[in-house]
Amino acid sequence: MEAIDCHKCKHYHITWDRQFPYGCKAMKFKSSSLPSLEALTSSGFPCQFFERKEKREAHVGPRNK
Repeated sequence: MEAIDCHKCKHYHITWDRQFPYGCKAMKFKSSSLPSLEALTSSGFPCQFFERKEKREAHVGPRNK
């Protein structure tokens, strides 16, 4: 079973809460560890909401021309 990398998921976000800095918009919760690890330890199953982020194009600003 392959580990799920929350950093590559479009639902993952960083919260302002110092005690619970990691969040999942799909599961609507905050955690002190990565949400995919919380899902695995609480249910015994890997995260069912993982969706890979779309890659953004590099910004070309005035200094990069």
